[in-house]
Amino acid sequence: MKLLFALLLCLAGAGILHAQTGFGKSEQINNNWKFTLNDFENGQSIQPDDSRWQTVDLPHDWSVKGQLSPTLASATGYLPGGIGWYRKSFEVSKEQEEKKVYLYFEGVYNRSEVFVNGVSLGKRPNGYISFMYDATPFIKFGEENIIAVRVDHSQSADSRWYTGSGIYRDVWLVYANPVQIAQWGVYAYPEQLKKGYQLNVEVDLENGSAKSSELIVKNELYDADNNLVAKSSDKLTVSANQTGKIQTALKVTNPELWSLDAPNLYTLKTTVYNDGKLIDETTTTTGFRHFSFDPNKGFALNGEPMKVKGVCLHHDAGVLGSAVPREVWKRRLQTLKEIGVNAIRTSHNPQAPDLYELCDELGLLVLDEAFDEWEFPKRKWLEGWNVGTPGFEGTFDFFEEWGEKDLGDMVKRDRNHVSVFAWSIGNEVDYPNDPYSHPVLDGGAETGFTQPIFGGYKKEAPNAMRLGDIAERLVKVVKQYDQSRPTTAGLAGVAMSNQTGYPFALDITGYNYTESLYDHDHAKYPERVLFGSENRHDLEAWKAVTSRDFVFGQFLWTGIDYLGESGRWPSRGFYSGLLDFGGFIKPRGYYRQSLWADKPMAYLGTYPTPGRGSKSQMKDVWSHLDAENSGGNYEEKVPSMDAWPIWNYQQNQLIRVVCYTNAAQAELLIDGKMEGERKAYNKETGIIFWDIPYRDGKLEVVGLDTEGNLVSSYSIQSSGRPYAIKIIESATEIAKDGVAQVAIQVVDENGIPVMLSDDEITCQILGDGKLLGLEASNNEDMGDYTDNKQRVFHGRLIAYIKAGRSEGELAVRFTANWLKPAEIQIKVQ
Repeated sequence: MKLLFALLLCLAGAGILHAQTGFGKSEQINNNWKFTLNDFENGQSIQPDDSRWQTVDLPHDWSVKGQLSPTLASATGYLPGGIGWYRKSFEVSKEQEEKKVYLYFEGVYNRSEVFVNGVSLGKRPNGYISFMYDATPFIKFGEENIIAVRVDHSQSADSRWYTGSGIYRDVWLVYANPVQIAQWGVYAYPEQLKKGYQLNVEVDLENGSAKSSELIVKNELYDADNNLVAKSSDKLTVSANQTGKIQTALKVTNPELWSLDAPNLYTLKTTVYNDGKLIDETTTTTGFRHFSFDPNKGFALNGEPMKVKGVCLHHDAGVLGSAVPREVWKRRLQTLKEIGVNAIRTSHNPQAPDLYELCDELGLLVLDEAFDEWEFPKRKWLEGWNVGTPGFEGTFDFFEEWGEKDLGDMVKRDRNHVSVFAWSIGNEVDYPNDPYSHPVLDGGAETGFTQPIFGGYKKEAPNAMRLGDIAERLVKVVKQYDQSRPTTAGLAGVAMSNQTGYPFALDITGYNYTESLYDHDHAKYPERVLFGSENRHDLEAWKAVTSRDFVFGQFLWTGIDYLGESGRWPSRGFYSGLLDFGGFIKPRGYYRQSLWADKPMAYLGTYPTPGRGSKSQMKDVWSHLDAENSGGNYEEKVPSMDAWPIWNYQQNQLIRVVCYTNAAQAELLIDGKMEGERKAYNKETGIIFWDIPYRDGKLEVVGLDTEGNLVSSYSIQSSGRPYAIKIIESATEIAKDGVAQVAIQVVDENGIPVMLSDDEITCQILGDGKLLGLEASNNEDMGDYTDNKQRVFHGRLIAYIKAGRSEGELAVRFTANWLKPAEIQIKVQ
């Protein structure tokens, strides 16, 4: 069987301030909320005394501002949860009295309840789902109104990673006529014709008035130069308090296709008229493309076969927690793409609309994932990753009531994003004995296991056969709202799940860390489309993809270091990312670039030459556990992919110099003179290395092609003592309410980076702006992240500065004891 998906998908217009509801006129209401971190009695009432509450702007994550403590759960980064209340006053003018008024929340973690003027509009337990309430019956037009939101994250260890707490995404007021486009009501998808494409458009409408309406719905498609390329006009009648739908088709003979290298976009404008009067309109930016999945040939985009080079991403950004500005995500995604990444997996939940819009604009595929657990809880580690006694708080308790609605809302919200190419209904919900079990776990000749695995079959545990029933139900929900993309999931217990209906309910099947079953399952299930949905960073896992046409790609765990799933204290989070907490490329990011990027590159890093019993230089959690389990007899078998660019050691100390490059061969130079021999690219490890005695100077690697021509180079240099702070990256202009990201590096008196520096930096801001946080990316620094001081890590940190709402200039100044300061002027307009 071959799955072919031809798509033309819609996405929210870049840079335009509007809610993603797809109807009405929206107004962002992020500023000047009141907040208290306690379960304030009658917090929903109109007249409580909130004068002592903190004034905050949204998005807001209270957990990341909490005190790190070893008494809290490692799963959520040793940070607290709790119960909090938010309140905001607002006015709706008398002129809006004939309109309907909605409140739209992009995300509240979690178990929220929203009130307007003391009346509950509803509850939404899922902290990742966007939701909307009709507040019209409770609005006082021409008077002050009060929004109150109770957020209950008292189950603070309800996730295996850091979630954040509070209203951590944007909030909107939406005004609309009683006759309107439905929420997420425009859906566009293509049909590839013999010549060109046909864009099929569906528009759902709602008539909230007391009389029938004769409507005209117009759809107009514009290219990037604002040229009208296709249009349609349709009539329909929608009875009072009923819904209606129009379906139309727009033909485009030769569209500019959306691709990874050229993410060409179009704009679909939908307008609705009643008796000749415009009553609603919305625009969505679209892109044409088609793709296919084949069980033998893998994945192709626009007819071009390719491997998916993906990464899994959680939704936090270090010191910012889960309240991540769009500018921060843009910098991170651009950096990932620079090192060769072409796909994102939203692990393991829907993320903020900004991320999808940016992937549309930048040319990154998205695997959109809904859940990490279904009807039962997973283990949540409290004392360190995979150590101690786990807890079992979670989100399972509302899955039966809310799971299908949450999934449906995710699909409806995100289905018009050109970047989304698959829907995942779950991650590792089939982990053997956590909680589901099956007799296959007892092993035996017919199972392929020579001994019991994962502790053997547990009769008292939930029956794994339930997985197939639930999967079929969830897939049906997805297909109800979008049939243009495949369904998938990340399977952890593939051998067990193969005994159930779970993988057979999916269109394409993700294998988490199960490369050993690729060949076996391809032979046994020849119709199954396979890929690595979660993988370690070692070269063998990537070779398992490149050596098999039928495996279409992999998603590394993980793309960026994230809070939570922490090791034993001190540990802020999981640190196997290609980028660190601050969005800087780590050594393993350069290693991955050598495997994935087409552009010639070279990098070098160093560490003391290891011997038996030495410390592992690998910095990910798995490698540290492997080293611990070696019982003091650790021996490096493969050169480290985590070698930092440091060239400061004791004279004549034996140092291992490693080179990550996509060149055919490389040479090592010290002060321009060749050191050691020219070495060919190592196909077994992907790493070239030399062991040499240290001496001060400039260390350089040059990448050469097969004929010895220079194609790439990289150099580092011995540094002196810290002398000055240098700004190495910053915007010089930002918009009002925008965010500037200013990176600094400690250097010596010759301007050479001092990688060993750990100086404490103070950041001061003059002008209408505020410091959101300082991030140095040190996983073991468990100090205070709420003030304007932070120690650098590898001599570096990044400052996040939010502009106010007035034009002018911000002066950002960095100081440290004994160091020459640095300052930059940022224009706000």
